[in-house]
Amino acid sequence: MNTEPVTEHDARLIRGVFHSLEEHYGWFDWWPTSDPYQIMMGAILVQNTNWKNAEKALDNLGKTIAPQQVADMELATLAQAIRSSGYYNQKALKLKAMTQWFADYNYDIQAVRAQDTEVLRKQLLAVKGIGGETADAILVYAIGKASFVIDAYARRIFERNGLVVPKSYEKFHDLMEAVIPPNTKTYGYYHGLLVEHGQQFCHPKPKCEQCPLVDQCKGAFITY
Repeated sequence: MNTEPVTEHDARLIRGVFHSLEEHYGWFDWWPTSDPYQIMMGAILVQNTNWKNAEKALDNLGKTIAPQQVADMELATLAQAIRSSGYYNQKALKLKAMTQWFADYNYDIQAVRAQDTEVLRKQLLAVKGIGGETADAILVYAIGKASFVIDAYARRIFERNGLVVPKSYEKFHDLMEAVIPPNTKTYGYYHGLLVEHGQQFCHPKPKCEQCPLVDQCKGAFITY
């Protein structure tokens, strides 16, 4: 955890953005499935693509597919099944590696949940093809641990709203966790808010007119 102090200005800015987004969007459960292993697979399959393509890959594998089946599947067969997600050969290797990590817990999600969050995060980051964003998504949505997810939407939204966003994933992650008290439901919801807002308004070429952040956004109506 980064121990650098957070300025009151940054803390107010971050809380203000989330407050405005909560007021506009209301509460919702963001991840579209509750099955832990499906979430783990989805967190890998959605890398460098959209959820629609990742979901097609999950459908091809079968909604009830068990980790042991993925472990036993031929690599080439797995790759073809997830073709719709793009980079399917690499993602097949990643799914195998993640499944092997899960096998170390005997595919028992309760055994995973009994482990310390920081230990789990280090383990996940050591798995081939799992970086910070994927690890944190797995922690929050599949395992139920409080770990803030950073993505391109988070960077774009907060940069436009005047935050000096750290270039390092870990420093941005730690900044958010220093401002927003650790809570799994809150972290999952806030990541969902940023994705929803990024998809609806904060595009590379933003739609500022109806944006709920327009009054506080430093980048509003700037030509990108």
